Amino acid sequence: MTTFQVDRVTIGGGNLFVIAGPCVIESEEHALRMAESIAATARALGLPWLFKASYDKANRTSLRSFRGPGLAEGLRILGAVREAVKVPILTDVHEAGDVARVAEVVDALQIPAFLCRQTDLLLAAGCSGRAVNIKKGQFMSPWDMRHAVEKVCSTGNSRVFVTERGASFGYNNLVVDMRSLAIMREFAPVVFDATHSVQLPSAAGQGEAAVSGGQPQFIPVLSRAAVAAGVDGVFMEVHDQPAQAKSDGANALPLDQLPALLQQLMAVHRAVAPKT
Repeated sequence: MTTFQVDRVTIGGGNLFVIAGPCVIESEEHALRMAESIAATARALGLPWLFKASYDKANRTSLRSFRGPGLAEGLRILGAVREAVKVPILTDVHEAGDVARVAEVVDALQIPAFLCRQTDLLLAAGCSGRAVNIKKGQFMSPWDMRHAVEKVCSTGNSRVFVTERGASFGYNNLVVDMRSLAIMREFAPVVFDATHSVQLPSAAGQGEAAVSGGQPQFIPVLSRAAVAAGVDGVFMEVHDQPAQAKSDGANALPLDQLPALLQQLMAVHRAVAPKT
């Protein structure tokens, strides 16, 4: 399997890492505060991590939902976080035309799940030279994700990893097939998205008030299972006040629960790691 670096974080090769941060940039002050809090926890545990937040949530359920500060202001804030906290940054891109500009600021580009088949976007991300995280679509089989990886690799960029975020199971529900983690790990490092996997898409309201719900009580259960299954990393959207979050608060991990959960995941990882 390919092993590569994103700043000081090793992707692949048996080392556990974490991607964490709020779903969307709510303000510069909030992004910095969240990054500093997560950094303190990760530093205390000796756990490599990347900060994640979105400058634009282009696939919100409702037109009235908060999308973020936009490209220019969002990149300015992500750059400020990178400089102040000294942490590598991951953010998602939705359009091929934005890739070059985003790649100037961040360390890793994320392809949203709904866009994982968009060839032009994948090729642009690969050509950027940045590491690329492709989120597996809720409609995709794990073996078909090989084609998405190959699209990026065709540009000469082999720094590609994939993220499992659950599969659609009827309306407004997701399930996780743990077999997919092993299947995809045959061709790329694999991350498990512990928070979007417990999302109930568009299930917390109807009409104009439509938003997604979630079952955050299952975040520890599924993340422990994924680490036991041998994933390379865990993705978590974390918020200090989930009830007031402007996006995906219903499935976010409360910040005060992060240290204990990461300790559990590190213990599971040590228990299942090959003994030398």
